[in-house]
Amino acid sequence: MSGARAKRSLAARRGRPYNKGRGLLAQALWVAVSTMLFSQVWCPNRLRCALLRWFGAEVGTGVLIKHGVSVQWPWKLSIGDNSWVGTGADLYNIDRIVIGSDVCISQQAYLCTGSHDRRSPTFEFDNAPIVVEDGAWICLRSVVLRGVTIGANSVVGAMAVVSANVPADSLVRSPAPSVAPG
Repeated sequence: MSGARAKRSLAARRGRPYNKGRGLLAQALWVAVSTMLFSQVWCPNRLRCALLRWFGAEVGTGVLIKHGVSVQWPWKLSIGDNSWVGTGADLYNIDRIVIGSDVCISQQAYLCTGSHDRRSPTFEFDNAPIVVEDGAWICLRSVVLRGVTIGANSVVGAMAVVSANVPADSLVRSPAPSVAPG
């Protein structure tokens, strides 16, 4: 500890809350359904897609959503036709996430639309949507941060972190590990 005083206050009830898009009853119902049914291994894909639609998500045909997927607020989610969301993926959509058609979101990928303004003394929210265009592949354990568009047919490699827009037909890889001579 440097002894320097904090420039921001994280005291309870500081700053403005973000717009959750639905009332407390809808939020509570989604949390219950998501925990007890949607994310469970025994819940069939067809029911997962139906539940998302019932809670306001736009879900195309032929969509595959595996078990263990987390969706913060389904009414802020759109998934195009024939897209896949892999086991344990986390769609933290406190702002809108739009996933195109023929998109693969691999296992344990994390799409995070939420952040905070680092310059704000009350740590105000600084959220922005994520768009994943048609044909893109977000690989295993990769992270896509708020405000990013992943261009059509692009690949975000395993464990990569994306904080800026990715042009169409691009490849984003995590930095190569440094290996010390043996």
